[in-house]
Amino acid sequence: MRDLLRHPTGLAGAILLAVVLLAALFGSFLAPHDPQLFHPATRLQGPSASFWLGTDQFGRDLFSRILNGARTTVAFGVSATLLGVGFGAMIGITAGVVGGWIDSLIMRLVDGLLAVPDLLFTLLIVTVLGGGAGHALLAVAVAFTPGMARISRSAVLSVRTREFVQAAVARGESRAYIIGAEVLPNALGPLIVEATIRVSFAIMLGATLGFLGLGAQPPSTEWGLMIAEARQYMFRNPWCVAAPGAAIAIAALGFNLFGDALRDLIDPRGRR
Repeated sequence: MRDLLRHPTGLAGAILLAVVLLAALFGSFLAPHDPQLFHPATRLQGPSASFWLGTDQFGRDLFSRILNGARTTVAFGVSATLLGVGFGAMIGITAGVVGGWIDSLIMRLVDGLLAVPDLLFTLLIVTVLGGGAGHALLAVAVAFTPGMARISRSAVLSVRTREFVQAAVARGESRAYIIGAEVLPNALGPLIVEATIRVSFAIMLGATLGFLGLGAQPPSTEWGLMIAEARQYMFRNPWCVAAPGAAIAIAALGFNLFGDALRDLIDPRGRR
């Protein structure tokens, strides 16, 4: 952690992440107003002493709504990434350890899915399953699975031929033991780095689905949904769109910078 904070990119990412996580954990307690409370007399106002980021089309405090929606938005990104990493790691590690025609078959299927962009793949899944936060989360996780399978397989192939794995095979250990005790612990580094970076993409995909009406539904304070609800009023009060948009950018940038710095520290060439 000391080396990570000495890295300029890591320090910037850590600061942004600290702000985002603080809002996600304590936002509902720090919010100065009820995020769902209407103030009809103060609709579409700019920043003021009473409303730090202004108000939306119903007079609701934008600052309170952003703090309240941080938990939903960040939890969506982290949960979707963990599911995608879990599914992809299981597929990639299995393919890398088993090898042979099973590995070839799995990887050809993964290559076919990787040809479809994540956003298009996510929209296809949500269209089939239906809208809603739960289906959107599952769709993002499934869209991340092929990429994580490819990365985990590559990490396994770099570990599979090492001496400690060959020693476990010579001892007659089971395949499950070799995967869980020998291969997986030594292949976690690339997976952790990729997962950290992919949280930012999951947050942006979740916000995109919310903006399109396929993710979180009203009266949720999810940031993408906030932009969708306020876009027709953006010329009367640009803060309705700019404030949640900046929140999405800060969260995505924080995870991305932190993941880039972590990758540089894990990779010896990046460290040099």
